[in-house]
Amino acid sequence: MTDQLQKPIHILLVDDDEDDRYLTREAFHQHYPASRISFAEDGEDLLDFLRYEGRYSGAAHTLPELILLDLNMPRKDGREALREIKANDDFRHIPIVVLTTSDAKDDIETSYFNGANSFITKPPTFQRLSEVTKAIGQYWFNVVTVCEHSGDE
Repeated sequence: MTDQLQKPIHILLVDDDEDDRYLTREAFHQHYPASRISFAEDGEDLLDFLRYEGRYSGAAHTLPELILLDLNMPRKDGREALREIKANDDFRHIPIVVLTTSDAKDDIETSYFNGANSFITKPPTFQRLSEVTKAIGQYWFNVVTVCEHSGDE
């Protein structure tokens, strides 16, 4: 497999830590320079992004093809946001990869129970993060077939 993806990808990275957002974006762009990374800072911001509300009202963006979701954030954490997204017919088709510092068994089980498609504990080094982002891109955009939801169904 090469680093090339079949098409440019749009990822929504949801994390309250600015450094983590920056490092994850850099890791993706290292392997997939044509990828587009959007950011949300917590669960409320994520839902506003998906619904085109709040600071995203009238924004000209598309829904992401993949959401990378941290669990521990202020206002609305990733657990709550995950439940809401997977309960919404307009958004449940979007794959969600939980990417968090937690490796707690309860967090893993709860994430999958609430509809997460994958659970990854954030790697401790940039090199390892780069390897993980490469694998995420390959898996979600070259290996599996994802649902292309039009929202009209």
